[in-house]
Amino acid sequence: MRGEPNFAEDMLALFARRAARRVDIPVIQPADPFLDMAGEDLRRRIFLTESETGQSLCLRPEFTIPVCLRHIAINSGTPQRYAYLGQVFRQRREGGNEFLQSGIEDLGDGDFAAADARAVTDAADTLSMVLPRSDLRIVLGDQTVFEAVVAALGLPGGWQTRLIRAFGDHGQLDMLLQSLSEPTGDAAGPDGDIAALARDGDENALTGLLEERMRATGYLSQASRTPQEIAARLIARTRLADARLDSRALAVLRDFLALETTLSEAPELLRAFAGKAGLDLTEALAAFDARAAALDEGGRDLSAMRYRAAFGRPLDYYTGLVFEISSQGAVLAGGGRYDRLLTLLGATSAIPAVGFSLWLDRIETARGDGGSAA
Repeated sequence: MRGEPNFAEDMLALFARRAARRVDIPVIQPADPFLDMAGEDLRRRIFLTESETGQSLCLRPEFTIPVCLRHIAINSGTPQRYAYLGQVFRQRREGGNEFLQSGIEDLGDGDFAAADARAVTDAADTLSMVLPRSDLRIVLGDQTVFEAVVAALGLPGGWQTRLIRAFGDHGQLDMLLQSLSEPTGDAAGPDGDIAALARDGDENALTGLLEERMRATGYLSQASRTPQEIAARLIARTRLADARLDSRALAVLRDFLALETTLSEAPELLRAFAGKAGLDLTEALAAFDARAAALDEGGRDLSAMRYRAAFGRPLDYYTGLVFEISSQGAVLAGGGRYDRLLTLLGATSAIPAVGFSLWLDRIETARGDGGSAA
C-alpha cells in the first residue's frame, strides 16, 4: 500500500480551516449499500468478500456512502462537514487497484446554492494549492435540470427512471433514446391475446384470461401472485415497453443534451431552450441560477467554468449538481449533490448533502509533470 504523498497533510489542514472534521472509515465495509446505490460502473469494479456468517463485504471502494453510514450510526446532528483521507479499492481501467482519495462530505446545510458553491470552491482551491501552476478546467452538469426536462416531456415514470439512471453515460443514454424512437412490434405468437389485452389496458379482461389459463394448468393454487396482480404488472410493463417519444419530443431532448457553454452564459441559454421547447423548467432553473450566483459571489470566474447539459458522473446517488475538475486531460476531482442518499441508507429524516473527492495519485503525477511549485 502506498504511503501518503507529501502534500496530503497540507490538504487536510486546509479542510480543517474550512470546518471539515476528519473521520476514519474502516477499510472493510458492508457490500449491499454499494451494490444497491453506487451504480453499475462502480458495482462491477468492487472487490467483494464474505464474513464467516455469510454477510457480503467489500473493500472500501469510495468514501461517500460509508461517511454517510457513520453519520447515521452516531446519530450526529446537522450541519456537519466531514473530511477524509485513505485508500480506496476498485478495478481501474488505467491500472492500479488501490489508490488514495481525499475529500469533504457536507451534510445538512439547507442553503443548497451556498453548499454547492462551497464544494466546487473547496475542491478547486485545494487543487490550486497543491498544483499552483496547473491550468484547472471545471465542468459542471445538473441532474435536476435533466430530470425536469424528462418530466416535462411526459414520459411514463419507468422510462423517466431509466433515463435518469443513464444520465452521464453517453452510450447507455443514446441506446435508450434509440429505443424511444423505434416503432413497437405487434403482439404475436401463442400469447398474442394476452399481449393485446395488456396493450389495451383492459385489466378485468386480462385478469379473467390469466385466471382461466392458470386454473387449466394447475398453476393458480401455487402462484405467489394473484391473477389481478399479474395483470396489473403486465399492463404496467407493456405501457413502459410501448412508450415512445414523438419526433418533436425526441428532438427536444437531443437538443437539450447538446447544450454546452460557459457557466456565465448557461442561465440565459437554458431559459432560451425552455422557451423555444415550450417546457416549464422554472423551479429547476431557479436553483441553477442561485448556484451560479453563489459561485459568482464567492469570487469564482463563471466564464472560466463550463456547463454541459449531458454531463453526469457514474454514480446512481447524485441528484443535482455534478462536477469534475481536470488538468491536462486527467480528472483530479469530482463531486456533486446527493440529497436522497442518507434517507435510502436509513436516516429517519431527509438530509441534504453535497461533497467531492480528490484522486491523490493523479495529483501526484500532475505535480511530477510540472504542476507543483518550484
